[in-house]
Amino acid sequence: MTTPNTYALLVQGMSCQHCVKAVTTAIQDEDPTADVRIDLPTGRVDVQTVLDEAQVRALIAEEGYSLQT
Repeated sequence: MTTPNTYALLVQGMSCQHCVKAVTTAIQDEDPTADVRIDLPTGRVDVQTVLDEAQVRALIAEEGYSLQT
């Protein structure tokens, strides 16, 4: 079993609960055990997952959101 990693990402373009659901679903479709917490006012996305950071970033970008480096 792979040990989960924790990432704190800053995402631009999220403004509503639909955005939260889209990002959460995209990540959990690849890792159903992922814990995704999103703070809309700051754009902070905290993810605990077995996926690597590049995978998480790609999934968020595929949903149409920009990530700060």
